[in-house]
Order: sequence, then C-alpha cells, then structure tokens
Amino acid sequence: MTREAAHYPDHTDAVRFYGPQIAEDPAALYQQMRQRGPVVPILLDGDMPAWFVLGYREVHHITNNPQWFARDCRRWNIYDQIPGDWPLIPYVGWTPSVMFAEGAEHHRRAGAIGDALHEVNRTELIATCAKVADRLIDGFVGNGTADLITEYAYQIPARVIARLFGLPDADVPALVQDVFDSLDSDDNAAQAHQRVHARMQQLVADKHAHPGRDVPSRMLAHPAQLTDDEVVIDLLVMMAAAQAPTGNWIGNTLRLMLVDDEFSVTLQGGRSSAAQALNEVLWKDTPTQNFIGRWAVQDCQLGGRTIRKGDLLVLGLAAANTDPQVLPHSHSDSGNNRAHMSFGHGEHGCPWPAPELAETIAKTAVEVLIDRLPDVTLAAPPDDLQWRPSVWMRGLFTLPVVFTPTLPPHQAGR
Repeated sequence: MTREAAHYPDHTDAVRFYGPQIAEDPAALYQQMRQRGPVVPILLDGDMPAWFVLGYREVHHITNNPQWFARDCRRWNIYDQIPGDWPLIPYVGWTPSVMFAEGAEHHRRAGAIGDALHEVNRTELIATCAKVADRLIDGFVGNGTADLITEYAYQIPARVIARLFGLPDADVPALVQDVFDSLDSDDNAAQAHQRVHARMQQLVADKHAHPGRDVPSRMLAHPAQLTDDEVVIDLLVMMAAAQAPTGNWIGNTLRLMLVDDEFSVTLQGGRSSAAQALNEVLWKDTPTQNFIGRWAVQDCQLGGRTIRKGDLLVLGLAAANTDPQVLPHSHSDSGNNRAHMSFGHGEHGCPWPAPELAETIAKTAVEVLIDRLPDVTLAAPPDDLQWRPSVWMRGLFTLPVVFTPTLPPHQAGR
C-alpha cells in the first residue's frame, strides 16, 4: 500500500480498481462490490485511494449538490502527491476548461456551449449524419464483410462533429485520425492532441474572419464573451466527449441488435427497435462506465461512509444504472425511461442539448445501417466478441459482420 493510501484508514480493505482483470466482467464486479454498500473504498492505479459510488441514490445526491461535491480537481487532498506520469492524469489533470469550472464560471461556459448546440438544425443534423453513414457504408458494401466498429461506429461522431464545427471537408480526414490517435495511450497521443489543439486554434481564428452557421461562430458571438482560449479548449472538450462515448454507443447498440433475439427479429424488418435498443444500452451497457469525478468540499457522510474534505469520489454510472432498486426489468420497460445516469446529472452533466444531439447521431447511424444492409449478421460467435479492457469506457474491439455484397449507389447507376 502506498503512503497516500496508508493515510486512509477506511481503505485497508479497499478494492483495487485497476488492472486488466478488473474489466473482464464489470457487471459481476459491481454486483460483488454492491454487497459492501452503495459507497466502497477503492484504490486507483498506483494504489491511490478514492471512493467508488455505485448506488443510484448516492450518485444522484452527489451530482445534484455541486456545493458539497465539486468538480475542481485541485481540491483533491493528495493532488500534490500525484506523479505527472500517473495513468489517469488525463482525467484529473486540471485545465481551464468547462470540465473543471465551478459556480458562476461554469454556468457562463456551459451556457454558451448549450446555446450554441441548441441552434443546431435537427433536420440538417440528420441529413449530415445520414450522408456520413452512407459514405462509410459505400466504402465496404461491395465486400460483403465489415468491422462495424473501426469502419463505421467509431468513424461517425468525429466526422459529424467536424461538420458541426464548420471545418472544410478537406480537413476532416486528418482531424478525425488525430482525434482517434489523441484518445489512445501510445506515444503518438500527445503529438496528435497537439495537432488537434492547433487545428482548433486555427478554426477559431478562421471563424473570427468568416463567421458561419456553426458551433464555434455561435460561441464566439455569445453574450458570455468567451475568450479565444476558452472557445478552443471547450471545442476540444466537446470533440473528445462526443467521440468515444457516441462511437461506443453506436457499436454497443449494433451488437445488441445483432445478438439479442428480441431485437434481431426487428433488425431484419426495419427501424422499429432502434430507439429501444439505444436506450437499453444506456441502462445495461452504457459507454461511459465510470467517471472521475467529484471532490468533497467538506467532511460528510455518504452511504454509511465518512468522506473527508478533498476526497475523490468516482461516479459509478453503469453500476448506478444497474442498481436493483431502479433497473428496468427489460427493454420494454426501459424504452421510455430516461432516468439513467449515462449522461451524468445536474449542472455538471452533459449540457443540454448534447444528449439529444448524440442520440440523433447514434440513431441515424443505426437506422442507415439497417436500411443499407438488411441481411447483416454477425461473422463470429457472440461470445468471441471482445470488450476493451477498461473500467472507464465500455466498447468492443471489433464487431465483424457479413451481408450480401452490393454495388454502391454511384456505381449501380442510381
């Protein structure tokens, strides 16, 4: 046990919340941890102590009370002892972004983002999503086989967001690749992030000179009077927040529709179950499993535990969604139930209307695929599909499928 953990007497029997084996069966892990209560002591990478909050009511309480559980990571009572190369630095390294802003400053920043997103024309968004999806399918429809993760689900969010940001079509492929690379953990991630950052800086400069009907232009013109640096870093936050969660949402939904008998029947018949499948995934296989986090503003009691000022609380979003006290019994129950925690909750949840726009992107992606590949089936046994070994995000490595090959519309003379 590290010196930091030794100062936490309640963590002598803490659960190690890292390592490849910890993510093998997250549902079983959460069920096992739930036996210890709604709040459980854990050790993050390097045995750094934290609290895992897996009760739905407790997660709701934390996210609903930012005056007691705040977002500024510099409140962490061992923040000065965290090494610079700690694996979770991307989650807790402070930046002057909307992610870590609090109070009036957060309202100012999040309000500008929400207003800029609210102005996105929904009809145009659906058309953009459909165009992106169709072009991707055109690339593999003649093969009769595809990997719906790397060739489809992961490609769509960044391509759509790039268009909402008003980027020229010629710039999109390189930006999309850099977004992918920046979210990896290899040596290229830092350089890719720098390139994305530089592209957002240039984009903001371009929008000053030539404003348009796009998100950056609306943020620059907003009454919140955001600085260029604020717009740049919040555009980066939006890009990252949209890419992996939405890509995994699409992929997890397609998997569900291909392996679950209740959904696969309607998969062959049309779109009727797409919305239910999307919502079922948020309850049962939500892309964002766990979230770092909140920091206690003062000593308090939570779920029968004594939380000290500055303690880190990890929000178990997936565990809260599967809390037996709130979990719908089946997709027929969850179809109209949007009380899940998959987008967070409270003022630091995903700013409205981001969840609605993400759902539009995901739903359009699923529906276009169903329309274009009506006989698509898995090319591997369901048990052979491998989840990425992460306790933070829930997504597949691959989703191999087969279907009847056809010519793309432009080659078929249509």
